[in-house]
Amino acid sequence: MTRAIAINVAANSSLPGVRGPVYPDGTFAYVPIPEREPTRPDVSVPTYADLDPPVELPESVRDARVHLDPEFAGYPHCERHTYGDEHGVKAGPLSRLDPGDWLFFYATLDRHESPSDADADTGAADYLAPEWGAYLIGGFEVDVALTPEEYESLPESERARFANNAHVKRETFDAAVLVAGTDRSGLFDRVVPLSSPAAGADANRIVTDLSNDSGKGPWWRRVLRFDADATATLLELVESREFDPYLD
Repeated sequence: MTRAIAINVAANSSLPGVRGPVYPDGTFAYVPIPEREPTRPDVSVPTYADLDPPVELPESVRDARVHLDPEFAGYPHCERHTYGDEHGVKAGPLSRLDPGDWLFFYATLDRHESPSDADADTGAADYLAPEWGAYLIGGFEVDVALTPEEYESLPESERARFANNAHVKRETFDAAVLVAGTDRSGLFDRVVPLSSPAAGADANRIVTDLSNDSGKGPWWRRVLRFDADATATLLELVESREFDPYLD
């Protein structure tokens, strides 16, 4: 029975002080948080300058290294679909995901104007919050979820799939869980809304009806859990993009 978990990732108003953009047609840019820990001298870690995200970054972080996690194959400086987490509140449920389950990633994003004149006449998506909102931006179909002990016990050839993960690159390996996704994983072309079109802080029914969360308080910072039936519905919504019944 396929289950799903959704967790908050990516740049936010605290780290690095700016959110990634979402555009009127629902397209967006994934902007990672800064790397706050020392990394091994034998590895390469990209900077915001290397990624050149389409947001105005604080001067203090323009040349900062990024914590590029989750890693999405096809995104700059990424190789595979991997994710690591050192925080028990997320690592515990993530480590219990089975192959075939889903790990979704959501981010708080600021609404921006269209990045080009060519898109200026495109009608705005009716599901976007007016200023900022929480949105699913991608997901992994889980191939494997590993505890640190399970990861360390793997042969070197199998550990290699995680070599580019940000936690593996740290001077002290600190992930309490590592997750690898199948080829069905990746960033979405357009966001899936978790906020109401009325206000970013208001959860829509994808949160309140499908997940275990009440939608009260700062729900956009919490782990959202979906049972088998809810996961099937959520996967249909990701595919069909028919959000109307869930927007109020």
